[in-house]
Amino acid sequence: MYKFRSQAAADLIMLTPTGDRVLALLGREPASKGIIEVADMAQAIERLSAAVAADEAARQQAPSDEEQGEAHRPAEAVSLRQRVWPLVQMLRTCQAADEPIVWGV
Repeated sequence: MYKFRSQAAADLIMLTPTGDRVLALLGREPASKGIIEVADMAQAIERLSAAVAADEAARQQAPSDEEQGEAHRPAEAVSLRQRVWPLVQMLRTCQAADEPIVWGV
């Protein structure tokens, strides 16, 4: 599990697969510890927003259940937008408060 912490926001916990994916979207290697500096937060928000837009565009173009038939694998129940929204909010709060975010496993 990843635990994102800051002086400006409540702790945010993510399971390892989600945390690894989010860190990759931020252009970082999954690591047991790390930091997101205030100067990097605007770019982090942009990267996550772009990933969400791409994910939603892919979902829009995906064939419907009826078109897929029996062999269809159901769409991911929780969208990328829902998974990253708490971190985006944390980034915005911490950016406004001029506080970094650290994480640990």
